[in-house]
Amino acid sequence: MLDCGRLNSNKALRMPHDPHLPSSDPAGLPDPPKTRGHTLPISFTGSGSEYFRIWVVNLLLILVTAGLYYPWAKVRRLRYFYGNTVVGAHPLDFHGDPKRMLRGFLLIALLLLIYSVAGKVSPTAGLVAFVILVVVWPALFRASQQFRLANTSWRGLRLRFTGDLPGAYRAMLPLFVPGLLLLIVVMLNGDDPADRERAGVWVLLATFAPLLLFPLMWWLLKKYQHDHYAIGQVQTELRTGAGSFYLVFLKTAGVSLLVGLCGGGIVLALLAGGSVMALGAGKGAAVVVAVAASIALYAAMVLVIRPYATSRLQNLVWNRTKSTDVRFESALRFWPLFGLTLKNWLLVLLTLGLYWPFAAIATARLRLQAMTVVTRGDPDELVSQTLASSNDATGDAAGDLFGIDIGL
Repeated sequence: MLDCGRLNSNKALRMPHDPHLPSSDPAGLPDPPKTRGHTLPISFTGSGSEYFRIWVVNLLLILVTAGLYYPWAKVRRLRYFYGNTVVGAHPLDFHGDPKRMLRGFLLIALLLLIYSVAGKVSPTAGLVAFVILVVVWPALFRASQQFRLANTSWRGLRLRFTGDLPGAYRAMLPLFVPGLLLLIVVMLNGDDPADRERAGVWVLLATFAPLLLFPLMWWLLKKYQHDHYAIGQVQTELRTGAGSFYLVFLKTAGVSLLVGLCGGGIVLALLAGGSVMALGAGKGAAVVVAVAASIALYAAMVLVIRPYATSRLQNLVWNRTKSTDVRFESALRFWPLFGLTLKNWLLVLLTLGLYWPFAAIATARLRLQAMTVVTRGDPDELVSQTLASSNDATGDAAGDLFGIDIGL
């Protein structure tokens, strides 16, 4: 192609500049278009009316069986949501066995029951049971990830979770810090005033430690998960540090403070009005106004903060989840999620909870359809090569050992 920018190294042809044309300077040439790869959009085809029937039957059978039907109810729910999640014109599928899930459900129920009973026996027994529960929780979490991924398939390929047990404990290490601080408090709780003073300091540290460590724990947890998702020869990786999570949580705290200040001003105004009402209508009116104002403030905090944090964290985690062959894109926006959340809450309240299945479907559709999968090569070739090189496409059998699925 003839370059009209420079016809001769000594003489340049000067022409009127057209702002719609690219610069003739080689340094100003537009970058070549980036290879986007093969885009696999995600769509959700679920229907609120269909899921309502599943939800009602599940709820009734759980009540009739005193909770024992829960694993079967969960399998029905997951199969519906997975079967209606379409990735590149092919739906997901869930193959979990409810009988195996029942074993995991009973195991977790037994651990929680022991913890509850031990707490009523004595504070020491309750503390010991709590420590045991915290110690085994990372192992349960890893088993849950193995089970969920091993029983999820796309185009005949089972997903896998490759995280090991030490990695699960490293990911949940910040979870042990508050408990360790409280244990120190118990050990220092004596008659010596100096010990009680030191115990007060440790109580203060144990109170604020979860707030300071929560972003770090969330990053470690998500990195452990997203570093070990695999399908065929493809394994993902979360390519971001803890600082990005702290930034999201700081912004969320700022939004919370702003909402709290605005809502607090409204509450004070209502309380002032309630005080005036109390002069003529009695103290009961003021109490009603105060309670209503507090509920409204709490609802405003939840309606704003949760959609904000959800949208920011989903975009952060999935936009940074990549591999050499696959990457994810998420463009979930706050305002649509906020509007949907407000609508769902109002309709759930007006229908006394009966709108909840419709709300779950609408939320899943908004969050899933904000995402896209991009593959470097042809996905058909990737699937065919993986199927040809795999001797067993049924997934990791270890995921079915206990059937633990704690839904994290």
